[in-house]
Amino acid sequence: MCGIVGYIGYHEAAPICMKGLLSLEYRGYDSFGIATLAPELSVYKHLGKISDAKTSASHLTGTIGIGHTRWATHGVPSEINAHPHLDEAKKIAVVHNGIIENYAELKRGLDERGVVFTSQTDTEVIPHMIAEKYSGNLFEAVSNIIPLLEGSYALLILVEGEEKIVAVRKGSPLVLGIGDQEFFLGSDALPLLDYTRNAVYFEDGDIAEIGRGEYTIHNAGVPVSRRITEIEWSGDEVRKGGFRHFMLKEIYEQPDAFANTLSSVKRCYEIVDSIKKARSITVVACGTSANASLVLSYLMESVCHIPTRVVLGSEFKYFPTPGTDLVIGVSQSGETADTIEALKLAKSLGAQTIAVTNVLGSSITRVASSVLYTRAGPEISVAATKSFISQVAAFMQIVNLLTDHSLEAELAEVRRYIPEVFTIDLSKAVDVFKEATTLLYIGRGLFYPAALEGALKMKEISYIHAEGYAAGELKHGPFALLSLETPVIGLCFSSTVYPVMMSNLKEVKARSAPLIVIGKEHDADLEEVADVCIMLPDVSEYGSVILSSIILQLLAYHTAVSLGRDVDMPRNLAKSVTVE
Repeated sequence: MCGIVGYIGYHEAAPICMKGLLSLEYRGYDSFGIATLAPELSVYKHLGKISDAKTSASHLTGTIGIGHTRWATHGVPSEINAHPHLDEAKKIAVVHNGIIENYAELKRGLDERGVVFTSQTDTEVIPHMIAEKYSGNLFEAVSNIIPLLEGSYALLILVEGEEKIVAVRKGSPLVLGIGDQEFFLGSDALPLLDYTRNAVYFEDGDIAEIGRGEYTIHNAGVPVSRRITEIEWSGDEVRKGGFRHFMLKEIYEQPDAFANTLSSVKRCYEIVDSIKKARSITVVACGTSANASLVLSYLMESVCHIPTRVVLGSEFKYFPTPGTDLVIGVSQSGETADTIEALKLAKSLGAQTIAVTNVLGSSITRVASSVLYTRAGPEISVAATKSFISQVAAFMQIVNLLTDHSLEAELAEVRRYIPEVFTIDLSKAVDVFKEATTLLYIGRGLFYPAALEGALKMKEISYIHAEGYAAGELKHGPFALLSLETPVIGLCFSSTVYPVMMSNLKEVKARSAPLIVIGKEHDADLEEVADVCIMLPDVSEYGSVILSSIILQLLAYHTAVSLGRDVDMPRNLAKSVTVE
């Protein structure tokens, strides 16, 4: 969602902050702003994209600065509501990621004391509260008002007259990059990558005072030290590298993401042993991660015979089922608020917890009892691609290890065949999709989660209404939608569900809906029933789930491009959903 950056050192801060904000565009935003000290406080705000206003902040000077990309929660998108927010004297600047839940109560108190507000945001209460407590020491003033703020937040704060940044973390991620007598701050590590590989991940309750060449951290009023971590990713990994969009680049990176994750999980003996001992498992996740988790559920129950349910992170608190042995939280970013809160609740109820994430040092890693990392590398596009494949790879490898390597051969062949998928001509299917207003995706067994994920990808980036269904559910309502204007995408592979899936496809065809089928090469029966057939290499059922999911990603991508959509940053969406 929102992104924040900061810099203090000996270079001009504004260009560094602008570059950092560009690296956070994937989080989603509607406006942005920067504040610098030189030594006066200067502020620039803009409604719209950073790329539309790159030179407009060039007048800001100074070697201390903070910046922000805003995704509207309180107040409409506007320059007035954009951050940084200031106090009445325009001496204190604040950027904020998160939500101040009691801001209305705090605002009423400030109103009664005669404070004049200029925005509709929850954030603006913070600089006004700091101003009331400020008497020459920013760190002390901030420390005094933090106990009054309810909610989750990460804050960066400047004041005229002090050459420092005060940083606060409570429930929202914040990272400090350590350079040579200079420091960089960001909502995640991406803004730091071109400058340093050394980072400190702040903990909840940390208040840091960052000056020229030194920093201190306090928590609950006590000085603390935090471990310096080496960032695994490089700057080159977060550039497009000749691809038109990050999404396409990340689709093409999936052979390595798949193989690297398989290799990494193979060494997670303790986690695999914990799963093996569980009598029942609950998996909590949101969005794409929830779809990947359904694959784990299917495999754990059908292959390992361990009862496993998937619950949306946002719904877990309503029926947490005390007594569940093991709760697994799945989040690509490691910052998904609903999933993190679900893990906290599960832990409080006595469950063992495991986090599955792609980001080292992310918030979820500090909540769970143990952590399993996928190895997808940085994913910039809002639409998840390689993180989905990596999560599925991790889950398949877990099941492989739990069953004495029963899936070893199937997993080994997938890596070899993924590049072949990139050469398949999808133009006929794309021509059908781009004229549609509704698309239905259907599958059975392991291909039901793939259908859900395919529909999610299509709606996210093309803005075409798309829904995924278990094929057996068509007759329970969705059949009413079938018409010449409602294409159906069916996933049909040689497995135990093939005969009944063929029956479902024929039922669709009998109702005149355009039928696009994804199946195995040389399947004459599919070619006969489908209007458009997309044939994949003849691999196992597990391999077919991976390959068909990649085809569905490519179909969504090419459809969105043909419609002129902003593929990497679709409207109204954020990569990392850090508020509930």
